[in-house]
Amino acid sequence: MTYTDSAPLKAVTPAQMTSVTDYIDTQARNYADRVFLVAPDSSESLTFGQLQQQACAVAQFIARQGVARGDSVAYAMQNGPCCAVVLLGIIYGGYRAVAINLVAGRDVIAYVLNHSQTALVLTQTDIAAVINEALLCDAYTEDSIRSEAVISTPPVIPVDYNAVRAWVNEFKGVSTGTSLGSDDALLMYTSGTTGRPKGVTLSHGNLIAGGQNVVTGHELSERDRALCVLPLYHINGLCVTLFGPLVSGGSIVLPKRFSTSAFWQLVDEHQCSWFSVVPTQIAYLLRDADINPDTQPTAQRQHLHFGRSASAPLSPDVHGAFERRFGIPLIETMGLTETAAQILTNPMPPLIRKLGSPGLAVGDEVIIADKNQQPVCADVEGEILVRGPNVMQRYFRNEVATSEALVKDGWLRTGDLGRKDKDGYVFVTGRLKELIIKGGENIAPREIDDALYQHADVVEAAAFACPCDDFGQRVEAAVVLKTNSSLKEADLINACERRVGQFKCPDKIHFLQELPKGPSGKIQRAKILDVVRA
Repeated sequence: MTYTDSAPLKAVTPAQMTSVTDYIDTQARNYADRVFLVAPDSSESLTFGQLQQQACAVAQFIARQGVARGDSVAYAMQNGPCCAVVLLGIIYGGYRAVAINLVAGRDVIAYVLNHSQTALVLTQTDIAAVINEALLCDAYTEDSIRSEAVISTPPVIPVDYNAVRAWVNEFKGVSTGTSLGSDDALLMYTSGTTGRPKGVTLSHGNLIAGGQNVVTGHELSERDRALCVLPLYHINGLCVTLFGPLVSGGSIVLPKRFSTSAFWQLVDEHQCSWFSVVPTQIAYLLRDADINPDTQPTAQRQHLHFGRSASAPLSPDVHGAFERRFGIPLIETMGLTETAAQILTNPMPPLIRKLGSPGLAVGDEVIIADKNQQPVCADVEGEILVRGPNVMQRYFRNEVATSEALVKDGWLRTGDLGRKDKDGYVFVTGRLKELIIKGGENIAPREIDDALYQHADVVEAAAFACPCDDFGQRVEAAVVLKTNSSLKEADLINACERRVGQFKCPDKIHFLQELPKGPSGKIQRAKILDVVRA
């Protein structure tokens, strides 16, 4: 059975499903044989009925280890059916799932496991050594992160998909209990480019609202199939391409990792109707198309309705180049870990999409506010604030950060600067903490980024602040060029000066093989200065 011959979903009111557990149970009860997940690397597939059985079995296995409901259980896994089922099983059983970023580095992993008060780690055999090393390093116990005098190291249990399927028979017929929409479901740590990462606590209701925002904003139905090429320890991969199909009753194709050479083959072979990527991946797909033009698509497929860009601002020039090259509508959106992903999205074709904007609020409220958190007029810059059922509960064990972020009347301060036009479209202009202050004048790095992206040879670009005796800070930039490009620094500086003026123009441009990035592929601007000075 494919996603194209499914019966329509039966109407279920939101009041009937307040938790992730409710959604899994309801989809399994009504559509047990409908395929929910396809893993192309192993040729595995998973129906909604099997998902419910396996999630329940994972929950029972955790209970067998003596973990109490509401405690933190970490998952450290590569994408695939085992990762999806373990993640959903942790939440299904009423535990707090702790996402472990596999590329964060030993000390960050140690901090997350300690700060989250993780009681159990479920991982894969080839990752277990990394987790055990983190638990043994000094970073696991430093700063007296726990209130207990004695640190209790959690068990690390390797799990594969065969084990999960075996648990189904072992725990058959055993109930896991019920979960409420207000119960903690997910603890995901921000990338922490400055200082320690913060643990974002999302409830069952937050995750469902996040998934519903994706469904509503992109008009998804049970007939849609997503290609997920982002890790499930990142909010985009998890809330958008896992919870979107869970809420809509659709399906997901889940390879282990993103590959430019396999991307379009997976789209075609599995008849994916949409995908979600980050701007860096968009740039890589464009670069691969230049290198291997004979293997790339040149026209829109009938089954592929749209692509989706999120997690970082998308340059209008890159956006336009992608649509011209591949003939696929690319929908720019905006989301945060603190909001269970999506808060803004451009409308679906044929409605108006504005390049350079992540769009309109869908499923929540978004305002542009002044320093007193009061709305400003159209086209006036301010901080982007969001309010809605998808907004996080708190920063885990961090009351100060929580009180700074969650302000009066339920508004969340995003830390992003932007403006809203007369039609309600939001334009992101920068980050509060990333502004370059040159001679007392505020300069948004995004403006310089866009000027650099004007050149067709620029694959990645990021402007950043560099200390300066004369102005306090000066503008510099780092770029990655297409293979075999002959572009010179002077060419880019001249182009920038024409676009943004001499004052904002970078004094120096650094040519790098790759810009520093977080786990989602988002460029980490704050780390570039250290890279170019190394």
